[in-house]
Amino acid sequence: MRCLLISQDKRHNPVVLPDGVTVVLGRGPETLITDKKCSRTQVELLANYAYRSVRVTQRGVNPTSVEEIHLRCGDSTTLQEGEILCLVNGLYPYHIHFEQDSRSPKKNLLEFFSPRRPLNQDDGKARPAKRPKVSSPSEEEEEEDDPSVLEKLRQLQETAAQAEQAEQADPPSRQTPSKLSPQPQDSWEDHGKLLVFTKKGVAPSAKIAGFDLDGTLITTQSGKVFPTSPDDWKILYPEVPRKLKQLLSEGYKIVILTNQLGISRGRLRPEVFKAKAEAVIERLGVPVQVFVATSSGMYRKPVLGMWDHLCKKANGGLAVSVQDSVYVGDAAGRPANWAPGHKKKDFSCSDRLFALNAGLPFKTPEEYFLGWKEAPFTLPSFDPRALDPKARLYDPPDACLTSSSPELVVAVGFPAAGKSTFLKQHLVSAGYACANRDTLGSWQKCVASAQAALQAGKSTAVDNTNPDLDSRRRYIECAKEAGVPCRCFLFTASLEQAKHNNRFREMTEKGHVPVNDPVLHSYKSKYVEPSLEEGFSEILKIHFVPQFKDPQLESLYRQFSEG
Repeated sequence: MRCLLISQDKRHNPVVLPDGVTVVLGRGPETLITDKKCSRTQVELLANYAYRSVRVTQRGVNPTSVEEIHLRCGDSTTLQEGEILCLVNGLYPYHIHFEQDSRSPKKNLLEFFSPRRPLNQDDGKARPAKRPKVSSPSEEEEEEDDPSVLEKLRQLQETAAQAEQAEQADPPSRQTPSKLSPQPQDSWEDHGKLLVFTKKGVAPSAKIAGFDLDGTLITTQSGKVFPTSPDDWKILYPEVPRKLKQLLSEGYKIVILTNQLGISRGRLRPEVFKAKAEAVIERLGVPVQVFVATSSGMYRKPVLGMWDHLCKKANGGLAVSVQDSVYVGDAAGRPANWAPGHKKKDFSCSDRLFALNAGLPFKTPEEYFLGWKEAPFTLPSFDPRALDPKARLYDPPDACLTSSSPELVVAVGFPAAGKSTFLKQHLVSAGYACANRDTLGSWQKCVASAQAALQAGKSTAVDNTNPDLDSRRRYIECAKEAGVPCRCFLFTASLEQAKHNNRFREMTEKGHVPVNDPVLHSYKSKYVEPSLEEGFSEILKIHFVPQFKDPQLESLYRQFSEG
């Protein structure tokens, strides 16, 4: 395959645009353009064969245009087959053509687009090129009488008539839900960890077009990853305002859902972000409702707190049709080099996971605004939706969880792997004592507590992570001194599952000692798999099997909580 940039007025031969290679075009011998308003480096063209499109970036002073999109210096847009690129000031039109078969003859193409007129071989004088053949009346009549054409025309007429009848039959409230109770004035609401802005003119709708903000609707003017100032932003693609206006005309309610953790961490003042959000909406030129998660927890994407608030409290009581809605975001889990000119991988997958949690159709900005094909992506290794509440609780399945005679049980596993809940439910409830380091504060106190319980003839369990040989040896020796067996309960939850459990616990429970990522990774770096050679009489593998009495808690647990 190859991509050709073809002059509409046949000024010169087609220009080949290699895949993923920037080609600079402007005034000069290659284009035969002498207009000084056209810079020698007017545009940069980057072909993407996978998406059958060309990225156009203006570098000259005077405007370049693609269809009705007019670029300024530094702006970019996408040129697709069938669209017209005017190099400068609406002049010098071009289009692109992708050749599928590299073996196809090039002679006809070059002859058709050659700027040279054919010479009369008899007299050597130039003569006009032959005009394209015009169909004769008989040929036109034959085409009109083609049965397949007539049948297609009849079907189209029937479809149009049915659509007109359906539109007349529908009540006005169903045809134009966006006209229900429009917002009378601009309004900011503070719901603790959630800020909501509703622009004047926003109206409830069953169809929601949701967008992330940074990297989806806007990007930095400076070109840096993070904005250097409140004014360091620009609209991501020139197509964005036009697409939003089209959505509005189709009855969609346009919504921005954005994570702004910097607000709770003191790096971003709320009033500064509010001013920025309002300025962006003014530039977009459409009424928008904005949801801002200012902290971690329930409202932060990919968790559905913002979406639930929108559906239940901020849509005028009108039910949202998920299948008729869409969500667009740039945090999509795409790898490095997912497209020409995009070398960095996505910083997370939170936008795609947010859409998965809500059941919304999902698009990236490039797919939605530019029409690119879907890029490759990777989902997290841990999927909370896949956990089976009926799975086996432990292995080997014929083992006994409790003992009728005194013993010492040593738990091993990540923080937030479910150790405390399991031991309380299955051992403490059966009369076991429990030495918990989070409660007692040190391993020395845990050892003393275990010794006291064993001396009193009572079984005990040690609730701690115990990742390495040294941390486990002290309890094995304690059991030997008491003359009782020592078993190991190895909790098999992975690092990713432990992180998920920890986030869920922080959202739903109070009083737990906070566990950050360095603590979790410290356990992983120290971990040595337990073995019978250490002195354990038995090792049981305990699997995390979620069980909930509250369906709302279960629904929350089964949401992706971090991208």
